[in-house]
Amino acid sequence: MANEAVIRKALAERLPDLPKLDEVRPTQMPGLWEVRIGHEIRYTDAQGQFWIEGALIDLKSKKNLTDERLAKLMQIDFDLLPLKDAIVWKSGNGKRRMAVFADPNCGYCKRFERSLQEIKDVTVYTFVIPILGGDSPDKTRAIVCAKDPMSTWRNWMLDGVAPAKIAAGSCDEGAVQRNIAFARKHQISATPALLFEDGVRVPGAMSAEQVERRLQAAPKS
Repeated sequence: MANEAVIRKALAERLPDLPKLDEVRPTQMPGLWEVRIGHEIRYTDAQGQFWIEGALIDLKSKKNLTDERLAKLMQIDFDLLPLKDAIVWKSGNGKRRMAVFADPNCGYCKRFERSLQEIKDVTVYTFVIPILGGDSPDKTRAIVCAKDPMSTWRNWMLDGVAPAKIAAGSCDEGAVQRNIAFARKHQISATPALLFEDGVRVPGAMSAEQVERRLQAAPKS
């Protein structure tokens, strides 16, 4: 589109330090264009003269169009998850599914793990990603390489029983590296990050009641 080329050229000249633009597209508001950089949304005019930061709200429908757009951008197809690299546990019939990206040293992840114990009939796929520094990589290795990763993970997260240390190189850590790569690709940079079967992604912990509502909203597998 002509306007897109004009905007890209103008912004590159006026904001030389601006990162690469992933997308430039018109919004529902006439004359206003969306500029997307990763999962960040900004707005400009058709000439790229003005730069707007903030939420675009439709006052008639009372919808936050910026939040809706970001939610859509953050969606991940559940079928694309490398489930073989996850720690899996099931409650009840396990028919409902969800995924969690978590760091073993994440306090909010531990709190969320306790909330998950209240959910019935669910299969939870946990992708352990050591992103908090410190001994997170060592704990992740010890958990993933344990004889029973699921029990080791829950013992640590729920009861504070530290996993037995495992020497570097003593087991295949490929799953950890693949999980880290997947998280980077999809810009998962904080834990916990939750994913439901309908692709909806939620950053941060949720209460058991919120998880239950979200599971009910997602399609059954």
